[in-house]
Amino acid sequence: MNNSANNQKILQSCIEKLTKMVETRGEPFKVLIVDDEEWVREVFKDFCGVTKAIEVELAESGEEALRLAAQNRYDIITLDLIMPEMSGLDILADIKKASPKVPVWVITGNSTERLVKEAGILGASRVMYKPVVLHDFIAELVEAFSAKM
Repeated sequence: MNNSANNQKILQSCIEKLTKMVETRGEPFKVLIVDDEEWVREVFKDFCGVTKAIEVELAESGEEALRLAAQNRYDIITLDLIMPEMSGLDILADIKKASPKVPVWVITGNSTERLVKEAGILGASRVMYKPVVLHDFIAELVEAFSAKM
């Protein structure tokens, strides 16, 4: 089996697992995607859009992310570390103060090891490096959502 076919098989298996989890749970999983770059937000929204088991909200700034996190309950928040106006570390710290149990994933393309380590200390549950591949992202979501069931 070639790599592309194997990746497609992994993705399909993940979608089936997500569908079953949502049937058991009775509602879709909610994900907040925080990134200052619109194209990145749209890519991750499209990734989540491969299944109706995930509802997505988008935030382009730290201020917007904190407002949404205060108003809603999310199953996972993804967060870029390098953002203008408010750093990803500050956003992470504020989210964890308000909602310590919500898993926050850092998804970064150009941060230093020091920033990644600091994110872990502040409570980030996962670090993913851009570019993130669709089947890897969905598989990570399935793993995280399974732990919540």
